[in-house]
Amino acid sequence: GFLIYSVNRCQFNSTELKDIEYTFSYYYNKLEIFRFSSSLGHYVGYTEYGVKQAKYFNDQPAVVAQRRAQKETYCQNNIGIWYKNI
Repeated sequence: GFLIYSVNRCQFNSTELKDIEYTFSYYYNKLEIFRFSSSLGHYVGYTEYGVKQAKYFNDQPAVVAQRRAQKETYCQNNIGIWYKNI
C-alpha cells in the first residue's frame, strides 16, 4: 500500500507572532513532496511532482493567503495551551 499524510507544525520560542514559524508538509511514502513555510510565504516542491503542486498552489492567491493565516490562527492561538503543558 501507499502512505499519504500531511503535517502541520509550529516552531516557536515565545508567544510573539514574529517568533513563530508555521510549516505544512505533504508526504508520500515517507518522502516529503512539498511544503509551505511561513518564513518563505509560499510553497516549495522537493520532487518533480511536488514542484508542479507547489506551482499550482502558489498560483492561487487565496490558497497561499489561507496558509499564511495559519501562523496566527493555528499556531499563535494554541501556543498558550502548549506552554502550559511544558
